[in-house]
Amino acid sequence: MTGVLYGLGVGPGDPDLVTVKAARIIADADVVAYHCARHGRSNARACAEPYLRDGQIEVRLMYPVTTETTDHPGGYRGALDDFYTEAAEELAEHLAAGRSVALLAEGDPMFYSSYMHMHKRLCGRFETVVVPGVTSVSAAAAATGVPLVEADEVLTVLPGTLPEAELRRRLADTDAAAIMKLGRTFPAVDAALRCADRAGTARYVERASRDDQRVLALDEVNADEVPYFSTVLVPGRINAPDHTAGADHRTRGEVVVVGLGPGDEAWTTPQVQHELAVATDIVGYVTYTDRVRLRPGQRVHASDNRVEAQRAEHALALAAGGARVAVVSSGDPGVFAMASAVAEVAADRRFHDVPVRVVPGMTAANAVASRVGAPLGHDYAVISLSDYLKPWEVIEQRLRAVAGADLALAVYNPASRTRREQLVRMRSVLLDVRSAETVVIIGRAVGSDQETVTVTTLGEFDPEQVDMRSLVIVGSSRTEVTERTAGRIVHTPRKY
Repeated sequence: MTGVLYGLGVGPGDPDLVTVKAARIIADADVVAYHCARHGRSNARACAEPYLRDGQIEVRLMYPVTTETTDHPGGYRGALDDFYTEAAEELAEHLAAGRSVALLAEGDPMFYSSYMHMHKRLCGRFETVVVPGVTSVSAAAAATGVPLVEADEVLTVLPGTLPEAELRRRLADTDAAAIMKLGRTFPAVDAALRCADRAGTARYVERASRDDQRVLALDEVNADEVPYFSTVLVPGRINAPDHTAGADHRTRGEVVVVGLGPGDEAWTTPQVQHELAVATDIVGYVTYTDRVRLRPGQRVHASDNRVEAQRAEHALALAAGGARVAVVSSGDPGVFAMASAVAEVAADRRFHDVPVRVVPGMTAANAVASRVGAPLGHDYAVISLSDYLKPWEVIEQRLRAVAGADLALAVYNPASRTRREQLVRMRSVLLDVRSAETVVIIGRAVGSDQETVTVTTLGEFDPEQVDMRSLVIVGSSRTEVTERTAGRIVHTPRKY
């Protein structure tokens, strides 16, 4: 009869955080094993020491390398793979002899632990039992005294060994974060936190739950003295120190105009999500503000679609009073959207001291084009058919110019419930110059579950298929539709 391999989580450092179940198994095991560096010391064994008994066999699995270089032909990874294989065989000998083996893991055995490498090599050969433990993330959160996540906030756990650019991206895309594996990676982690505007709320926790535990703000940390067993926590914005009740935002007032993308939440960029998360106030057309996932305490200022100037003035006035305002548009804010309205009002002398930034988003023309291929793969123009802010005579003049120049054309604001005639007139104007066989794409509600995409021709184009949720692309004379076994594809050749 073979022995059982126990993967035991012994917690982050304090022996009192070892679970009752883990303590019982440690005391009963024939063999107690643990990983360690060349110095021979083991944090996991120190946690388990009060529960060891006389007569147990101890197996020390000593890493051949930790962070230093190696002359192994397979490099660092090859040296570790060979070590794990040899260590697994050493444990297998005890298991095959019928001895129970308690393999200690600091924190939790399935959470960035050395145990998992043994588990993957042995679980198919021997019975394995995994006993969870308190992770360093939980211990560090307890040490800070600040709730890490609340309500529907999302926690992301990041290894500090990630490239700095990837850390920045992930930090911008999450509510809360725990960054582990520090040591020599700390300078890059620190830089990423500052670039992502998360440094002010972050807390550094060293040796969580141990007697020598330390909790520091980032500015208090000496990068040359950061041990591997340390963690940086960034609490969710509900409880982050500079977002709690009474926080003073007066020195940070600004307006950030953001684009949510055409509809699918996956098309909202991480940078836009970050700006929405840190805003104190959300301003926009009600249909777009309804797309924003709000955090507690954020104020929403929703309005009708035809009050862009008033909306922009309200946003700037809020920022002048110290608010951090996100003005939301669908698609890209600079394409027939709120960036222009905010810029126009910001030119007023009253708002010369209010910072204004624009964060781009995916625009509807690119989204619709992507659904059929590359109809905008060569030169193209973008025109709004709305005559709310410009006369039809100007629109018609531009349509004739685009048709004469043989450009592909993306048509925004093509129709509404009360504005139907413009599409009929557009078709007539284009047919004066273009062939009836010119390719036309109608994309409606692209990026939503009501999405439809139609490929037709200018001669067959039916304006009744189009509403305000639609965008129309009219190809150039060279735009082609190819029917393929794998599906139809539309493209405008790059060469003339």
